[in-house]
Amino acid sequence: MATVEIRPVSPTKREMRRYLEFGISLYKDNPYYVPPLIIDEVETFLPKVNPAFDFCEAQSFMAYRDGKPAGVITAIINRQVNERTGRKQARFGYLEMIDDQEVVDALFKAAEDWARSKGMTEIIGPMGFTDLDHEGMLVDGFDELGTMATIYNHPYYPKHMERMGYERDTDWVEFRMTVPDKVPDKYQRIADIVRRKYNLRTLKYTSRSKIKADYGEALFKLINEAYDNLYGYSPLTDRQIQYYIKKYLGVLRLECLCLIVDEHDTLVGVGISIPSFSRALQKGHGRLFPMGWYHLLKAMYKRHNEIVDLMLVAVKPEYQNKGVNALLFADLLPVYIRNGYRWAESNLELEENASVQLQWQYFERRQHRRRRAYRKNL
Repeated sequence: MATVEIRPVSPTKREMRRYLEFGISLYKDNPYYVPPLIIDEVETFLPKVNPAFDFCEAQSFMAYRDGKPAGVITAIINRQVNERTGRKQARFGYLEMIDDQEVVDALFKAAEDWARSKGMTEIIGPMGFTDLDHEGMLVDGFDELGTMATIYNHPYYPKHMERMGYERDTDWVEFRMTVPDKVPDKYQRIADIVRRKYNLRTLKYTSRSKIKADYGEALFKLINEAYDNLYGYSPLTDRQIQYYIKKYLGVLRLECLCLIVDEHDTLVGVGISIPSFSRALQKGHGRLFPMGWYHLLKAMYKRHNEIVDLMLVAVKPEYQNKGVNALLFADLLPVYIRNGYRWAESNLELEENASVQLQWQYFERRQHRRRRAYRKNL
């Protein structure tokens, strides 16, 4: 008789690498799945490396069917968010599973039982430790190429969620924009008006060390301000900020980054974009070696890359809905055109966040993916 077994996974490099490699194996030959960079993703699960463990605890599980890996899930408790909301809420994330009801039920039972043992009364997901981790289960857009910053999953995933009694908690949408031949006239006019009215200017850097020194901390503190009221937001701590400055600012293509400052050189807006790494990660199968590094480097700097990923836009609350986004893209669009990018991929946007979606109104675009966070009472 076929049996399902659940085993806890220790947060070690070896165990978490095996955990992640199982997930990648589920999408062999899938043309839309983009694997994570394993060496980078492993760090997320290591308490001695990821500063999110200062206020989070987690337990990962692996399911086995007849002795073979069949599914993985991580249950997370973010105490910082729970203190902000007054809820006893667990998260599940980093989910991968075969299409097998017994496996899926056993996997979620393990995560739910662990959450109950910690006094939690509800569970949501897929969510990561914080908002800079992957979140949102794909429910529409399975035939669209994924991105480095988002989750791809098989169409049977949401069917199992509904079968188990999980309900929709929120949705995110994503857009693909066509990069125009020039900055739209109306966009440029708005940018010029906003620049004069608020005495703002854009900054460009050619030195990674200088941007870290000048605006590294300010950039992530701005993200905290701009995203504070968004769904499930977990404010970045000082330790996290230093961690992400080191992790991310050293690998950005600086011409694809735009900073907006006021007359006092205070940062009021930022737009971070990167050439798409999707095809490069597929070619390297999530590994740097032997040739993964070459594919990533080529994606970053060669003109054959036709897609740019809009990783995030953050604007100080007092400047939101005042046209500052036009200033960002009036600066970035010429960069995209010069580099031959034909399409721009938005990151996740909450479905009800109409003001964010308005920034795409002057572009030819299509909403091509939808993601969902599910919730269940324990």
